[in-house]
Formats: sequence, structure tokens, C-alpha cells
Amino acid sequence: MKSKHTINIAQDFSKVPIGRYLNDSDSNGTLFRDSVLIPALKKHHLIEINLDDTEGYGSSFLEESFGGLVRVHKISSADLLSRISFISLEDPSLVEEIESYIKDAAIK
Repeated sequence: MKSKHTINIAQDFSKVPIGRYLNDSDSNGTLFRDSVLIPALKKHHLIEINLDDTEGYGSSFLEESFGGLVRVHKISSADLLSRISFISLEDPSLVEEIESYIKDAAIK
């Protein structure tokens, strides 16, 4: 049986996710990717990510968090998109934005 895990960014990481690099803030995309996403992907087959209840997202946070999985950790975009799903009732366009970062990272 494939295990499923839910990550709520506001509850499990930060209500104010901002920045790309470790020196940008205490709640940056690199930290989220390496301390939350990678361990979850190693432990669970399917990951559901709730994007709601934060103060918003900068493109640098989202691109580094999710595009970085492909670019830095060499996870294929197809594998990643088959294992991760996103929920955003507050801003559904975030889902398309994140998926575009994942796909674009595979091209670079």
C-alpha cells in the first residue's frame, strides 16, 4: 500500500514562507525543500501539500522549494508530479504556478 502524507505549509513550516536561500529568511524555500519536502518524499509515496492559511508566497520561495526538487535533487518532473498534489482553496492559481516551476526546472 502506498503511504500518503499531508503537509500544511502554514502549520508545519511557516505562515510567512519567503525567500529562496538560507540567508534570505528563516522560512525560505531551500529550508522548506530540504527539511520538510525531501524527508517526506523519502518516507511517503504520495504527498499532499496544503498551501492555504499563509500570508502569501513569493515566486522565489515556490520555485526553489518545488523547482529545486528537480534542479538540485534530480527528481524527475514526471515522478514528482505523480507523487505530489496541491490544495489551495484561497488561490487555486498557485497550483498551476508551482507545476510550471517543476516542469520548467526539468528543461534547464
